[in-house]
Amino acid sequence: MDISLDMPSGFVILMSDNTTDEPGSGDDENYQWVCLEEKNADFSRIFLPTIYSIIFLTGVVGNGLVIVVMGCQKKLKSITDKYRVHLSVADLLFVISLPFWAVDAVISWYFGEILCKIIHIIYTVNLYSSVLILAFISLDRYLAIVHATNSQRPRKLLAERIVYVGVWLPALLLTIPDIIFASTSEVGGKYVCQRFYTNENWQIPFRFQHILVGLVLPGLIILTCYCIIISKLSKSKGHQKRKALKTTVILIVAFFACWLPYYIGITIDTFVFLGFINRGCSFEAVVHKWIVITESLAFFHCCLNPILYAFLGAKFKTSAQNALTSVSRGSSLKILSKGKRAGHSSVSTESESSSFHSS
Repeated sequence: MDISLDMPSGFVILMSDNTTDEPGSGDDENYQWVCLEEKNADFSRIFLPTIYSIIFLTGVVGNGLVIVVMGCQKKLKSITDKYRVHLSVADLLFVISLPFWAVDAVISWYFGEILCKIIHIIYTVNLYSSVLILAFISLDRYLAIVHATNSQRPRKLLAERIVYVGVWLPALLLTIPDIIFASTSEVGGKYVCQRFYTNENWQIPFRFQHILVGLVLPGLIILTCYCIIISKLSKSKGHQKRKALKTTVILIVAFFACWLPYYIGITIDTFVFLGFINRGCSFEAVVHKWIVITESLAFFHCCLNPILYAFLGAKFKTSAQNALTSVSRGSSLKILSKGKRAGHSSVSTESESSSFHSS
């Protein structure tokens, strides 16, 4: 029985029950595994943990700050703020799964099969929900700019109702393959946590689904909406309009610069898998390395999202300043209350509090 092994980077490896230990002496699938291990193991063992650690730290700080600032707002959140919370939650949960993959790249998967399924589900839900939320944000901006006079009701409906049906529900449904096929197994002398397909042909529809939902569908929505917005803003004058036009171009370039190289690699690998491109150890090793590198680049979009969709906004900057001010005031009040309870040290406490405000 052949088993299809879907690697985290989207690279497909086929394993067979009658494999041997020497490359070329068994079937072609076993040779492919040994070939890729020899050429890419050392690279992945160093590259992936380094990149994943950077993305994890910056992603937790950036998206965590957005969630804290939004949570500290006393006034009713705007439609844009609601999307920011959705996006930050998705990105934050996604980067939380990266340390597990970093350990897996360095050593092996030793977290067990249950956690294997859980991490796969978290990874899939938030990978797809993040890009789908970006598509919803582009729809919201299209309505706000192109149909400004009568867009409030559909924008509110999108942000409060349809976003759950159009983003989170599909993302959850797309985890069904993870629930069914994700498991642990010993491959090449180490334990791996992957999707193991009992039939290699099952890999084909899942691969095209990944390309369609991960890039084509959200990419078309983002490109269409923002191109119409650019056409609208280019006819307007004023500093704010030019600034909005520049920001729109940055959003388009950032999305496709992060995700397009990865999906190009995935598409090439799919053509190799289908036999449209001739197989070869060196070529497939290059494609695999390309996918590993570009996938990590795509993951950096989780770190860019807080900057592109939150920190660049003037209102968010004001909200962040207010949140930090309220936190510092709360800390000062705690210091003063402690000083009053400890009567013998009240003078020193007040001086520390005043120096805290001045810093």
